[in-house]
Amino acid sequence: MKNFKIIMTALIVGLGLLSFTAKDQDKNTNQKENVPVVKGYEVGDEAADFKLKNIDGKMVSLSDFKSAKGFIVIFTCNHCPYAKKYEDRIIELDKKYKAQGYPVIAINPNDPNVQPEDGYQQMIERAKQKGFTFPYLVDDGQKIYPQYGATKTPHVFVLKKENGKNIVKYIGAIDNNYDNPNDVSEYYAQDAVNALIKGEPVKMTKTVAIGCTIKVKK
Repeated sequence: MKNFKIIMTALIVGLGLLSFTAKDQDKNTNQKENVPVVKGYEVGDEAADFKLKNIDGKMVSLSDFKSAKGFIVIFTCNHCPYAKKYEDRIIELDKKYKAQGYPVIAINPNDPNVQPEDGYQQMIERAKQKGFTFPYLVDDGQKIYPQYGATKTPHVFVLKKENGKNIVKYIGAIDNNYDNPNDVSEYYAQDAVNALIKGEPVKMTKTVAIGCTIKVKK
């Protein structure tokens, strides 16, 4: 009888400890869940303005473009083979749509300490070599690309001005063939801007960006 009481007491104490541990784990889990998670924009979100240095040394903001109806914001860089493949197409996008109110705004999100080819001086040289017709901005401190949720170079965000706000209308790739522009069958960014100019809804609002990962200092 004495041994039975000892066993029962041990079981009760053990169950109590398990219950306490479970509650403690739940408490820790809830604390983790309450930590704010920073994520990028979704289609329909308002994109905040920024102020970044251009290759001409001047600071550029979206608000500087008073007559713009929207923007083709593209995170891109110098070194990435995918970005290089798209450079001529990005220039064509700017030439085609800038006059219609949708200029290209290119942003280099990479840390030059990780990828020296994406340094500021190298940006200047690349823009001159390729004849960029659009601002090529440096995301100094890498504060802007996380706001947008960019993960690749290139990564496109088409914005439309609505009631003084820049609303995200398309996120993703430029088109469906990075390797050969002659084999493109889906012009995602172009179709999105065409729809906005016509006052129509964008049919394909999100695609998967194909490119190099953004280089972040560890």
